[in-house]
Amino acid sequence: MVPNLTSYLRIIMVCALLMAFSACKSTRITAGGTANEKLSTRAIIKNHYKNQPEFRTLSARMKIDYNDGGSSKSVGVSLRIEKDKTIWLSAPLGVIKAYISPERVSFYNKLQNEYFDGDFGYLSNLLGVELDYGKVQNLLLGQALFDLREEKYDSRVNDGNYQLQPEESLALYKALFQIEPANFRMAVQQLSQPLKKRLLEINYKNYQEKETHVVPNEVGIIAIDDEERTTIGITYRNIEFNRDLNFPYKIPKGFDEIELSK
Repeated sequence: MVPNLTSYLRIIMVCALLMAFSACKSTRITAGGTANEKLSTRAIIKNHYKNQPEFRTLSARMKIDYNDGGSSKSVGVSLRIEKDKTIWLSAPLGVIKAYISPERVSFYNKLQNEYFDGDFGYLSNLLGVELDYGKVQNLLLGQALFDLREEKYDSRVNDGNYQLQPEESLALYKALFQIEPANFRMAVQQLSQPLKKRLLEINYKNYQEKETHVVPNEVGIIAIDDEERTTIGITYRNIEFNRDLNFPYKIPKGFDEIELSK
């Protein structure tokens, strides 16, 4: 049975926003180290930004396990990224493709002869988080969705990690970040909209080490929208950095444009 358009889009788009980078011939590591309760919030944030991965392009395959409470699926997705410019995804046999740039979000579905071509409003509505390309790329890099250097945060040690929460509540969201002490990479990111009964939680389960970079290897995701609960598990395969890539994307002629509510 072929998944419907909504299910496929949730798989592809959520994973575009939430995946983190791993690398070929890398060594899997687990979070370790001991959190220092005397370490200042400023030092925690500074250390988090010291090890940002630097690359030009990335290509990969992902195995995605998806469950929305009514159905469960497992699907392989091809991913290509040109940093700061393009995120490209393709479902098996190219039946659905997605193209994300700083200016647009676009995808088409050959199974239903439909396409969408618009702005970030759909993705924002899908996850309950106001998005732009920069925020998407931060999540792709395993960085905090919001720039932690622009707000004041309270910090404490919780579950062996450094936990950060804004000193003043954000206008639309509640936010919580946990940073593991061994490499100061993200352990948990949680964004919620209590009035709308929305929650997005990203758990970085373990890491890979590639040269001087420590990057996530497996990610667990929980997305709650009122009574709907979606869980996603991601495993990364065959990842390569800095290859020369192309990003073939053209909406087929004769497809019907669809409008997605924001």
